[in-house]
Amino acid sequence: MTERFDYLWRLFATAMALIVFGICGVLFSMLVFPLAWAWPHRASRQRAVAGVIHWFFRALVAVLRCAGVMELDVAGAKALRAHGPSIVVANHPTYLDVMVLLSLTPRACCVVKNAHWSNPCFWGIVRSAEYISNADPSQLIEAGAQQLAAGYTMIIFPEGTRSPAPNRLHAFSRGFAHMALKVGAPIVPVLIDCDPPVFTKQMRWYDVPARAFRMRVNVLEPLGIGQFVEHDTTPALAARSVTNAVEAHITQHLFDYGFFKTRN
Repeated sequence: MTERFDYLWRLFATAMALIVFGICGVLFSMLVFPLAWAWPHRASRQRAVAGVIHWFFRALVAVLRCAGVMELDVAGAKALRAHGPSIVVANHPTYLDVMVLLSLTPRACCVVKNAHWSNPCFWGIVRSAEYISNADPSQLIEAGAQQLAAGYTMIIFPEGTRSPAPNRLHAFSRGFAHMALKVGAPIVPVLIDCDPPVFTKQMRWYDVPARAFRMRVNVLEPLGIGQFVEHDTTPALAARSVTNAVEAHITQHLFDYGFFKTRN
């Protein structure tokens, strides 16, 4: 009886969190976005919007934890709060990864799917926060480099979508490597695990597990791109080398930390 009540409560709390998130997203798009664009100073406007998003997701994570829906273990989060530009490169097992990383990163900019620019819950947020669409690779690299030069932490999921299985990754795209090479920014690898799985590519929001899900976030030591690139290498080959090295680095650590259980 207690287990059944616990399950129903977490299902209800999950639904309410999604409803609140959707309502706040629409209100943000309808009210905050127009006000933000009336702000005369672009740099301070973006900082203010990034701060609002950061604190909103911190509050949402806190509510989910207090409600018994999720548990969160984080290691190495100090690197996400460090001043100066960096590129956070993470695996993407669940839809909640963005929420968690934004809650941990005060001054962040994201690369997001182009479809979010027409989504009623997201269009105002992604515009006022000056997030970057993945529609055009060349524009993505240039816009990302500009955000890094302005001191923002770029959050990128190079798989492009949620991981295909609990122990597999999609091949990494090279946009983050081109940004790092263009600006000379360090790459901060982040490992994410969710057990039991929720909000995966194959699951619906109402597929609530039998117990609270536990998200683990391990922030690894930053990687300097110089160690992966030989002298006089062309930009295309350099980006390929950096991408392959970072993908192998993250994959190996996912096994080392026990986030991936078996090799296929």
